[in-house]
Amino acid sequence: MLYYVSGTVAVLEPGLAVIDCHGVGYGCRVTAYTAAQLKLNQTAKLFITESIREDAYDLFGFSSREEQNCFELLTSVNGVGPKAAMAILSAGPQNFTLAVMTGDEKLLTAAQGVGKKLAQRIILELKDKMGGASMEMDFSAGPAVTAAPQGNIALASAALQELGYSAAEIHTALKGADPAASTEELVRFALRAMVMKG
Repeated sequence: MLYYVSGTVAVLEPGLAVIDCHGVGYGCRVTAYTAAQLKLNQTAKLFITESIREDAYDLFGFSSREEQNCFELLTSVNGVGPKAAMAILSAGPQNFTLAVMTGDEKLLTAAQGVGKKLAQRIILELKDKMGGASMEMDFSAGPAVTAAPQGNIALASAALQELGYSAAEIHTALKGADPAASTEELVRFALRAMVMKG
């Protein structure tokens, strides 16, 4: 099993990056998001998800584990193939996570080959996977009604965890955030805080 490939970017075309690893070129299908972070003839590391079928063997390469996790979540949804998942993630894993957590169908249907029904199914199936556990923990102390604003913080925390941030990083990034803000606003607030810190 390939976990990642690291080497020089030998070929960079729309949807394809070839990474030269000591004379062996690994052709990886990439999103526009990952491709934008690669430069020809420069060193790169891509996390790999393999797809083996009777008629094809594809390598999907991602610039981060966060994007790879999102791809694997997407392809677990019935009706979402690798091609549609890659199209959705071309806007970036953060935008995909926001779309699911906030129920933004338009952001998903903007991807080629994704209709309204499929977008609804993605949101329905993945919202619980991405936010369910955190919400249960937050609501365990009291009734859900009184914890409504806290629910948005739980959803935002779950979205950020899905992007690969640790609980400690999320806690620090959300300090000072308005608890009454929407999930989307809270995620953006935290991401801005992390970028400034980095």
